[in-house]
Amino acid sequence: MTEILKADPDAIQRAATLLLDGKLVAFGTETVYGLGALATSNAAVAHIFAAKNRPRFNPLISHFASAEAAFEHVEANDMARRLAEIFWPGPLTMILPRKSGSTICDLATAGLPTIAVRVPSGKTALALLQAVGQPVAAPSANPSGRVSPSDAFHVLRNMHGRIDAILDSGPCSVGLESTVIDLSREVPFLLRPGGITLEQLEAVCGTIRNPDDYATKLPSSPGMLASHYAPGLPVRLSAESVDEHEALLAFGPALSGAGLVYNLSERSDLEEAASRLFAGLRFLDGEGQRRGLKTIAAMPVPRQGLGLAIMDRLRRAASPRPTASGDDDDDLESMIG
Repeated sequence: MTEILKADPDAIQRAATLLLDGKLVAFGTETVYGLGALATSNAAVAHIFAAKNRPRFNPLISHFASAEAAFEHVEANDMARRLAEIFWPGPLTMILPRKSGSTICDLATAGLPTIAVRVPSGKTALALLQAVGQPVAAPSANPSGRVSPSDAFHVLRNMHGRIDAILDSGPCSVGLESTVIDLSREVPFLLRPGGITLEQLEAVCGTIRNPDDYATKLPSSPGMLASHYAPGLPVRLSAESVDEHEALLAFGPALSGAGLVYNLSERSDLEEAASRLFAGLRFLDGEGQRRGLKTIAAMPVPRQGLGLAIMDRLRRAASPRPTASGDDDDDLESMIG
C-alpha cells in the first residue's frame, strides 16, 4: 500500500525517514511531482527504475535544499553560480562536471562524468530536502512514457502500490518540468525547455545552443526522448479544424466541432497553459478513450517564452512511440523538473 501524507511537519519528517531508509516517496515541487529516492544509494535509485519501468542508464536529477549543498557535488563555474543566484530555488536544472568526492551513486548519473542538479522551490519540497540532508534523485512520479503528474491524485492513480508514500503538498504551481541547461561544455547547451525560458537564460549566459535534435545516444540529461509525455490517444499538432471524433486541446478561443474540449487558457495566457498542460492531456486521454474518440487535436501555441516548452512537450507527445525492443530512443526518457 502507498501511504498518503498530508504536508505538515510530522509528515515531512516521516517522508524523510522513509527516504533515508531507501524507500520511494513522491513529493511535489513547483514543477511536477517527483518520485524521490536517496541519490547516494544504488539500491534506492534502482527502486525508481523498477517502479517506473524506466531504462537504468538514463541520468536523474539530484535535488538539494540549497545551492551550497548542490555545489558540494559538482564543479560550479562562475556562470553556474550566477544562474543559481538568480533562479534557485526554482525550475532550473544545471548539468555540471562531477566532483571527485561526490557521493551520488553511478546509477543516478548513468555513469556519466556530469551530474544534473537542482534546488526546487516550494516550502514542502525544501523542508523535505533539508530534513533528509542528502541529495534526492527524483524523476517525475509516473510510469515511464506517460504524462507527468501535477498533483498528488495523479501520482496515486498511476503509482498506487508501487511506491511507499506520497507527500501531498497540493497542485504544482508551474506544472511543467524544469529547464535543463548543460554548463559542462564550452558553450551552454539547452537540453530541455521548461519553467525558465530561453530568453531569461540568454539574459544571463549570452549565447546558448538550442538543439532541435534530441536523439542523443549517451544523454547527459533526461528530457530528450522524442516520444515522451505520450497519451494513449495519438496527438495531432497545429490543429486548425476538428471533428466530432477528436478531443481538442485548446488554447484561446476553442475550435468548434470537437467531441471533447479542454482549454489550456481561454485568455491565451502561456503561464496558465503551462500549469494546465499535463492535466489537460491526462483528461482528454482518459475521457476521450472512454467516449471512443480517436485523436487529441492540439491547437497552436506561440513559440516564445513558455510556449517553447509547451510545444516541446506536445511535439514529444505526438512523436511515434518507441519500439518494444528497447532500441533507438528508449534510453532517452525524461526526468522531473
